[in-house]
Amino acid sequence: MDDIRIYHNPACRHSRGALEILEDRATGVEVVLYLETPPSNIELEQLIDWLEEPPADLVRKDKRFAELGLVESDYQTPEQVVALLIKHPELMQRPIIVKGNRAVLGRPSERVLPLLEG
Repeated sequence: MDDIRIYHNPACRHSRGALEILEDRATGVEVVLYLETPPSNIELEQLIDWLEEPPADLVRKDKRFAELGLVESDYQTPEQVVALLIKHPELMQRPIIVKGNRAVLGRPSERVLPLLEG
């Protein structure tokens, strides 16, 4: 099986759930604590390319998003999303699980299962 990488936030129950599934079913899981080691521009561009979801789905529209006074319609393109997440990595949706050149958002945690099987 290809190595698996998870962009993980231990404070997030979805992220913990996805990691638990990975640890039960896969070997070679690389855990990236993205708040401590934020992804680079290139890594973010790759994630956007590998995700089936639109780039905007990579951004959490949560309380922090609102506190920053951000507007959802301003963060739709890959370039806009990358620029935002470089400045505010805490707004990155989590968890993101990568296998080869495919990635999924693990919300809910079970979304990781097809990635493991394929």
